[in-house]
Amino acid sequence: MDRFDSPARLMLVSDLDLTMVDHQCDEDNISQLKFNALWESNYRQDSLLVFSTGRTPAVYKRLKKDKPMLTPDITIMSVGTEIAYGESMIPDNDWEQFLNQNWDKSIVTEETDKFPELTYQSEADQRQYKVSFFVDKDKANGVIKALSERLKNRGLDIKIVFSGGEALDVLPKRGGKGEALAYLLKKFGHGKQPCNTLVCGDSGNDAELFGVPDVFGVMQVGNAMEELLQWREENAKNNPNIIHATERCAAGIIQAIGHFKLGPNLSPRDVLDFSKSSLEITNPGHEIVKFYLFYERWRRAEIAEPERHIENLKEIFYPSGVLVSPSGQEHLLHDYLDQMTKFYGDKKGKQFRVWVDRVTSTQIGSDTWSVKFDKWELSDDGPKGCTSKVLLSSKVSTSDGFVWMHMHQTWLTGLGATDQTYLLF
Repeated sequence: MDRFDSPARLMLVSDLDLTMVDHQCDEDNISQLKFNALWESNYRQDSLLVFSTGRTPAVYKRLKKDKPMLTPDITIMSVGTEIAYGESMIPDNDWEQFLNQNWDKSIVTEETDKFPELTYQSEADQRQYKVSFFVDKDKANGVIKALSERLKNRGLDIKIVFSGGEALDVLPKRGGKGEALAYLLKKFGHGKQPCNTLVCGDSGNDAELFGVPDVFGVMQVGNAMEELLQWREENAKNNPNIIHATERCAAGIIQAIGHFKLGPNLSPRDVLDFSKSSLEITNPGHEIVKFYLFYERWRRAEIAEPERHIENLKEIFYPSGVLVSPSGQEHLLHDYLDQMTKFYGDKKGKQFRVWVDRVTSTQIGSDTWSVKFDKWELSDDGPKGCTSKVLLSSKVSTSDGFVWMHMHQTWLTGLGATDQTYLLF
């Protein structure tokens, strides 16, 4: 939260399952990859990404192994009962202390055990401030009413959240996704709150997000759950700041960014040929995203006129520039370009996607930038990742705007590759 000296341009708060991540209709994760490219090229440098999920920390980490997930600045987990910061996921202990008022998990389990309609979710889904069950949709309202009364009579302040047509979570009254977001906004303090906040969700446990004052909101109409649509009908039917997206999942989030005019909403993945594009973005983040999109398309044989593009790359790679590979080998950038020509189309028809994460740039001279990012590849062999540092210069005039002067890569822990083609870039 202390990454910026001034307010964030945008804070985007998104649920994960069937909001950011489409498990049903997007096996290749194209919508999510489009969002990734848009965020890293246009927003990462001055905006905040917040994931707000019902998943517990352990279950959230499993998702990161299976999907092309960006690293959020803040993670709200366990239906708004846990908050963590940064890549290291440093927990907010003050938040957990705040939740503890009039809460006793042992009493919750004692009372819920009296309801045969409730079936415990897995042990991994149970947390100190979240007790989770499955319940038949037709029985949910009756259970919620009776259980709420019992817990109130036992002296607890709780809330019960029904979502996904089957999940029932018992939380402290102070918990929940909306309460967690309100807490974060207050924590920014006077003069540091984001210029705009966009919340995104699809189910009942997201409803609270849309009730936070002064936020923009998007519900995924193609896959929004009945309980969320009912909440909107009852609470926000005529609110112009809450819309239904006509696109699914991450594509709906991009649609909302454009609808509310919160910033650019054309993903670089939707630009097929940057040399013929009228897109005028010349920031270092966009340069990194653009190159690795080209790299993915090159390996997948999706580049027309490959010879012309190699000549363009020779123009933007400094002739004496050096790349230090993750294995420690040092070669001229132009040598890697020569090697790259041999691998045109080697991933054609195969699973192969590339994305970048945590792109941050620092201007270290009047025309020089140091850019750091994580580069990821997802293929049939699983995910591979490395941390990269690139030195860019705008001193030399090129059609691209930047010249790549130097590059240094190191493997991310446990994510190295034995395939030597990974060492291309």
